[in-house]
Amino acid sequence: MQPDWRVFADAGTLVAALADALCVEAETAIAARGVFHLVLAGGTTPLALYRALADRRAGDARWQAWYGDERCLPAGHPERNNVMIEAAWLAASSIPPESRRPIPAECGAVDAATRYAGWLKDVGDFDVVLLGMGEDGHTASLFPDHDWGGAPGSPDVLAIYAAPKPPPERVSLSAARLRRSRRVWFVITGSGKREALARWKSGETLPVAAVRGKLNTAAWLDAAAWPAEA
Repeated sequence: MQPDWRVFADAGTLVAALADALCVEAETAIAARGVFHLVLAGGTTPLALYRALADRRAGDARWQAWYGDERCLPAGHPERNNVMIEAAWLAASSIPPESRRPIPAECGAVDAATRYAGWLKDVGDFDVVLLGMGEDGHTASLFPDHDWGGAPGSPDVLAIYAAPKPPPERVSLSAARLRRSRRVWFVITGSGKREALARWKSGETLPVAAVRGKLNTAAWLDAAAWPAEA
């Protein structure tokens, strides 16, 4: 099933619309269930989104922030997703520290995956999952020619080795766990993503195509990323 393709003139317009939509989803989830479970993505465009959320003073004690993946680097390393996202938004937000759930990737892939799966054990469907897409069609740390954890019975969290991008050791939510989500929103910008998007649109088997939401799957794109033949 193809996602809902949402194409914006530029990244700034995309980010503003996405920040508004995310705040609406938070209000809806909190009204219905008293909590908003959000999975965060790394990457340049998501960081712009997090800064926009900071400007809106988004987030409070009813928000639960999870991570789609993390690099196995020391705690506090500037290239870790949680370090960048804390600086852009979470540290200044009203989401309490105990509701901000970084993957403990400094423990090594296997230990971190086991711990994170334990934290997720009693968590139901995520409300919104934010994901990016690499130029090879990967998402989170689910890479082509690797196990994406999409089969029935797959673990919620995967230890990733020999990733084609440094560092080679990572931790990622599995495709199966990411599909336990009401909404999956991919955030994709830049002309470097056109080829992978064209492959996705053509129906090629890629990690990005293996993740979808139960209610909605959307790709939020800028015009530069949209394939010319689309």
